[in-house]
Amino acid sequence: MLKIGLTGGMGSGKSLIAEVFKVLKVPVFNSDLVSKNILMSNPEARKEVIENFGEAILSNDEIDRKKLAEVVFNDARKLEKLNAILHPKVGQYFEYWVQENQQADYVIKEAAILFESGAYKSVDKVICVSALEALRIKRVMRRDKIDKEAVESRLKKQWTDEEREKKSDFIIQNTTERLMPQILEIDSILRKF
Repeated sequence: MLKIGLTGGMGSGKSLIAEVFKVLKVPVFNSDLVSKNILMSNPEARKEVIENFGEAILSNDEIDRKKLAEVVFNDARKLEKLNAILHPKVGQYFEYWVQENQQADYVIKEAAILFESGAYKSVDKVICVSALEALRIKRVMRRDKIDKEAVESRLKKQWTDEEREKKSDFIIQNTTERLMPQILEIDSILRKF
């Protein structure tokens, strides 16, 4: 069974692509969702995050992800520290999840920062979802209800589409009407391995 990484920058549409793969009966592991769940429900991770980022990230004694994001997206070292706390735990969950899905032809690990975090090393192939930056900015502004400057600031901290594409095995251009044929072609190739 192949393990496939699915990545793309903010607003690229990778979550939409992941949903299409689910419709095709491909198990999809959402790294960002698992990371959020670890942050909120894993006592060890919660304690470590509070110790490293202070009680200012709390609201009603719970970690406020928006406050945490404001802290880490403005300081590269703090973002690295948060990733160092969460990503190994996400990786452990992924390996356990893979064992539960052995019957599949292939599985997908959806991760926004697959390359940046080193998580690409845990997969066999990578699919990169790309989209025009202007379109990505509009999508994130609408989705997260934040202004253009905040989106641009976050995008500067991520790899560019070009950087991700160079390291990927498959590229889905999410700016074209031919989205489904691209996905179906990749699915067909992966099922033959």
